[in-house]
Amino acid sequence: MKRDEENLWKIERALEELKEKNISIPIIVEGEKDVKALHDLDIKGEIITIHGKLPNLCDEIALKYREVIILTDWDEEGWKLCRRMEENLKGRIKCITDYHSLLSQFINSKSVEGMPKFIKNLRKKILDKNAVHKKQARNMEDDNIGD
Repeated sequence: MKRDEENLWKIERALEELKEKNISIPIIVEGEKDVKALHDLDIKGEIITIHGKLPNLCDEIALKYREVIILTDWDEEGWKLCRRMEENLKGRIKCITDYHSLLSQFINSKSVEGMPKFIKNLRKKILDKNAVHKKQARNMEDDNIGD
């Protein structure tokens, strides 16, 4: 499998798992644009945006949930925020950060809100590449027919 196809497969698999988990586990994101991006990716379970003072938010979350998925951006601030939330919730509830780490390896965007566009462009790139290869193959067949 080519690298782009392999990356797309890994991204789509991770998003399907995330979608399944989000049926019963809320996802924590940085803002409303991140919520919209997840909705655009058909992830429609409970999504919590970070608001107010982080320790207060973590107290609210710990009282209401047994586990959460943290999906902050992949820029420096997003990584710090993910770790701070994890530290604040440690020992109180389970924090799932696997998707944050995994998607950061394959999404060439620094933000959750950039995921739908990145995935759309990656799919287009793969389709365009496949179309070129099919055209080249047809041209080679046409050349061989004349021999």
